[in-house]
Amino acid sequence: MMTSAQALEAMLRHHAALEDGVSRRVTTVQAGGDGASMAELLAYMASEVLPHAIAEEQTIYRVAAERETLAETVAGMVEEHRQLSAHLDRLATADTRSAVTEAEAIGVLFREHVAKENERILPVLAADPDVQLGDLLERMHLALESASRPEREVATAQADPEEALLGLLLEGANALAAAGEGDRACRLTAEAWAVVRGGRPDLGVKITAALHKLVGMVTAEPLVLTPGPARHNVNQNPTLDVRRVAPAERHETIFATYAALEPGAGFILVNDHDPKPLRYQFEAEHSGEFTWDVIEAGPTVWRIRVGRSVTPSA
Repeated sequence: MMTSAQALEAMLRHHAALEDGVSRRVTTVQAGGDGASMAELLAYMASEVLPHAIAEEQTIYRVAAERETLAETVAGMVEEHRQLSAHLDRLATADTRSAVTEAEAIGVLFREHVAKENERILPVLAADPDVQLGDLLERMHLALESASRPEREVATAQADPEEALLGLLLEGANALAAAGEGDRACRLTAEAWAVVRGGRPDLGVKITAALHKLVGMVTAEPLVLTPGPARHNVNQNPTLDVRRVAPAERHETIFATYAALEPGAGFILVNDHDPKPLRYQFEAEHSGEFTWDVIEAGPTVWRIRVGRSVTPSA
């Protein structure tokens, strides 16, 4: 995993590349203002900049907003993402003169936006000993991959039919979440993960990434099983700290630890983000067989006692 210093450098490089990409396309619109130059700017913003913005909101911004000194700045940055989207909507239907105005506004807003993030947010997170910026960058890449990957695969003779079906299922789950049924979408996605993960671990990884994306759209909390950590002496449970485990390996490590438990035993899971996706997966695969006791719920550390029930529920 990258160190925080290495991750900061990588983020600054990527921001510079995005800013250059936007600037060059804005200049082209200013020079001609024709349909081709407008389409090029629109395509770049839609395929590169906006997915990056969504992934940042789900990872970097979420952690930064938990710090009182950054909360207001983050709120402003999120609003700027919405302003960029509004400018793009207007650019899509603009005449030549209006297109130049909208393109220039996009260029100025994005340049100032990047400068604020580079100067006010990232250095603070990089200097915080409780933040693993390398891990956040890795999680952002997973979110970006999930957001930018086409959900629907065309089923040709060479296509993987199981992957094509998964794409259709995830498309439906996203539609459910967008309609306000985020909890239902997450449960459906987690159940699909439980079905395929044994025979198709590659698809299981894709579903886990999609589930992390979907939990951000949940308005209702998933079922909390057997609440009340006071029922257990947490000092008698071993600790599984996954903060330094590669994100792609965390869930399998946790499930392997659970599988080794005797009835009534448990372990303390330590994580650097709310493990809602994991909770949905436990409910899908071990419904009525596990306990989930929240001991500490952020803002930088989450501690959960995960246990195996003495008598599984019917």
